[in-house]
Amino acid sequence: MTVSETGGAELSAAQRLLVDLVETPSPSGEEDAAAERLVAFFEANGREVWRDEVGNVHAPADDAVLLTSHIDTVPGDIPVEIDDGADGERSLWGRGSVDATGSLAAMAVAAVETGVSFLGVVGEEVDSRGARHVVENGRAEPDAVVNGEPSGWTGITLGYRGLLAGTYVATSESGHTSRPENNAIQDAMDWWSQVEREFDPDEYLPVFEQVTCKPTEFEGGTSVDGLSVEATMEVQFRVPPEYTVDDVREMAAGRLDGGTVHWYDAVPPVMESPRTDVARAFRVAIRSAGGDPRLLRKTGTADMNVFASTWDCPMITYGPGDSDLDHAPDEHIPLAEYDRAIEVLIDACKRLQGGGG
Repeated sequence: MTVSETGGAELSAAQRLLVDLVETPSPSGEEDAAAERLVAFFEANGREVWRDEVGNVHAPADDAVLLTSHIDTVPGDIPVEIDDGADGERSLWGRGSVDATGSLAAMAVAAVETGVSFLGVVGEEVDSRGARHVVENGRAEPDAVVNGEPSGWTGITLGYRGLLAGTYVATSESGHTSRPENNAIQDAMDWWSQVEREFDPDEYLPVFEQVTCKPTEFEGGTSVDGLSVEATMEVQFRVPPEYTVDDVREMAAGRLDGGTVHWYDAVPPVMESPRTDVARAFRVAIRSAGGDPRLLRKTGTADMNVFASTWDCPMITYGPGDSDLDHAPDEHIPLAEYDRAIEVLIDACKRLQGGGG
């Protein structure tokens, strides 16, 4: 049954917010409608709220904790519906239900309940422009940050690999294919082969500790005027905390023997201690809710990397949902898990505010 057909019957107010946000398409660059739904939620609960120049939603309050997640989703039209699974567990299906509208809605509810600060950011799925705008424009550093991404309600994410992205370009004179000299396409292929050998990991090394090299786009061939051969390749590296982004850039550039690379994106890796106040608060809150806390390291990159590169406060990432369903065609979240994550967020925020729990 679709949610629109039932009118959201038997949903709590917190679940209704989640459904409303999932029903509001918000692919990167088109977050306005979902952002306005968040603004209306905070206004209805008597909270100060405003949007900045890039579209982020700010609801400042007690900076003992800043709850933040992203408003945008990847594209994808998944019919929004609630179904009762074989085990009787109700789940909400729809794009963003896991990544990361479930976290966003849970944090909005917890922020209203506890009076802590809230920030909904735009553009995380593309270039983190919302988070970058916040740190580059002098938002005061909070005492602690909880970034919203799916970890499962018992999961606490402490680390993310960094990101380095660039564009490789090579040009060579055109000539008959019988000539032995490399053309630009071969230069590109040779460079990438050497890069992969440079970062070839030990087979027993966990993925989180590896530098992962990925070409994401390639174009090559004879130029329009027929006088040269050109090759362009988009490349990305995921950078573990063992390295800096500069380390990886220097190692990759050192393998160049023809062609150049324009590096256009660099996000440092982050690895937080499990012994910070915010990590402890969430471990206690998860146990109090009947769960067994799990400490996680993610192989991707998130807005937590951006905040950690500027702010020196303790932080974690937390949110409901199975991250294996991120961007997937069967993206869905159990409503009971969403509710449990709200319970954990409220408890942990109160502890960090000094109110125990």
